[in-house]
Amino acid sequence: MSRKLASVQIINKIKPIENADNLEIAEVLGWNCVVRKGEFKENQTIVYIETDSFLPIKPEFEFLRKSCYKKMHTGEEGFKIRTIKLRGVFSSGLVFPMTILTNQIEVYKIGDDVTSDLGIIQWQQYVPPELYGKMKGSFPSFLIKTDEVRVQLLQEMLTKYEGTKCFFSEKLDGTSVTFFVKNGEFGVCGRNIEYQVDDTNTYCEIARKYNIKEKLLAMNCNIAIQGEIFGMGLQGNPLKMRDVQVRFFNVFDIDKFEYFEFERFLTTMNFLGLNPVPILDTNFILTDDIDELVKLAIRKSTINSNSWAEGIVIRPLIEKIDLKMAQGFGNGRVSFKVINVEYLLVNDN
Repeated sequence: MSRKLASVQIINKIKPIENADNLEIAEVLGWNCVVRKGEFKENQTIVYIETDSFLPIKPEFEFLRKSCYKKMHTGEEGFKIRTIKLRGVFSSGLVFPMTILTNQIEVYKIGDDVTSDLGIIQWQQYVPPELYGKMKGSFPSFLIKTDEVRVQLLQEMLTKYEGTKCFFSEKLDGTSVTFFVKNGEFGVCGRNIEYQVDDTNTYCEIARKYNIKEKLLAMNCNIAIQGEIFGMGLQGNPLKMRDVQVRFFNVFDIDKFEYFEFERFLTTMNFLGLNPVPILDTNFILTDDIDELVKLAIRKSTINSNSWAEGIVIRPLIEKIDLKMAQGFGNGRVSFKVINVEYLLVNDN
């Protein structure tokens, strides 16, 4: 699923900012963006640019140089868009009038992806060489990639499932990993690639450290577990770990092509002797208020209370698949992430 970094959208609301004479909030999708007062109005069609966008060096973006200029590890220069805080208000992304587009405005409709039109790419973090391994192939088709949709894109889904009993866990910032056994063969995958087993890389070292192969083979079935490797040397080590660890968030039945539900997931983790991601609430009643969910995600990590948690992941206690979620939002599983805005202020550099 490719991410729409820039898209044509509508301003849902214009909201005031206390003690700010020249600024106000434009609500786009589920995001709040600080804009100059009077520059935009409600129901106006605009171009919205998400955080993590890397804008090219162009005259129309030069106003960003002082606060957003960055150079990627590849040497490419541009302007990185990140969450900021102005007058006590979190601002996520940029709002531009439609005139930022060079093509005729009439050709666009709401939701259109204009990322390539504006020359925007996604900011790429430096990946340490030891994380790479020898590629065996692409991500196996009998598995589902780990990817969570941001809550700000899911207002319709939230309203549909409001009142559903859910659990939520702490989201960890590292690199995702999938270990699996299929027909007696053990496999190791990163986010998008399957790696050669027994290679010298972080994924295989974690497998050896936690005896993953032996534990999965003992299940005597076709199964996969998915988790997050985090700690020293990964994503800037935001939790200030002195080692590298793994915590798991999915168990997947390969033959049935479905995830284990919550209770069975915990039972399986206990049987395998592996740690799940920190479970924060097992009796959460889903609300469709995005602002309330964003507030819920503002918390310190349970792994290191001196650091902000990256956020939370919310899922129903009973697995749900929604065809609407499968249309542009991944694999259709009702599951989403809420990023901690305080975490972004500290770590999104």
